Amino acid sequence: MLVSNNVTMRFGGLTAVDDFSMTVDDNEIVGLIGPNGAGKTTIFNVITGVYAPTSGSVFFNGKRISCRPPHRITMGGIARTFQNIRLFGEMTVLENIMAAANLHNDSSLAVSVLHLPRYTAREKRARELSRSLLDSVGLLENENDSAVSLPYGKQRRLEIVRALATKPKLLLLDEPAAGMNPQESRDLMDFILGVRKKYNIAVFLIEHHMQVVMGICERLYVLEYGVTIAEGTPHEIQRNKKVIDAYLGADG
Repeated sequence: MLVSNNVTMRFGGLTAVDDFSMTVDDNEIVGLIGPNGAGKTTIFNVITGVYAPTSGSVFFNGKRISCRPPHRITMGGIARTFQNIRLFGEMTVLENIMAAANLHNDSSLAVSVLHLPRYTAREKRARELSRSLLDSVGLLENENDSAVSLPYGKQRRLEIVRALATKPKLLLLDEPAAGMNPQESRDLMDFILGVRKKYNIAVFLIEHHMQVVMGICERLYVLEYGVTIAEGTPHEIQRNKKVIDAYLGADG
């Protein structure tokens, strides 16, 4: 589904990502781990069109998506969340989902401003989809609450559901367990596994929480200073000396 071929990303004299290659298959959960500053979020930004790679290419379902604008990549089937939650805080929970659900609304400006029947019908479908998504993850009772008023764990869940409203085939999660307590992390693991099964999508995630990574990922890539130092199953990664040295230091 997703293929990164020899992607390099430089910012002036700094090489943030160096010759990165990876794959994500249909319905697979793949993790990207590494110390802070390893280049993980930079890779997400290249995949989602925030950055154009200095060299190399990214393909999604056989089509080259490098250098496409972010909204086109999202419309093509890739959605993401962010390390720092980026909800529309003063909007309601339902409005946050509808904002994403309307991505595929191709009504013209005149149709939208005049609220012509075509616009009304599409808005109704977007509302129905949004409420259905909220109901499927236990957030429907919060639909009229402001997003900023939700507990932290629910805000994380809402951000993921908003991404799902774009109807992705690949979901990119940037540190979804950041700031969560142990119980919230366990709930998140069940939630991600449930989303993958219910919506038949692939997941590519960045995460520092090793319980989450080892608990749900089928394969892992490990970065250090922008370079891939290991790849394999969680079992293989846990025993890889380069990975242990990267996290703990050689003496550790």
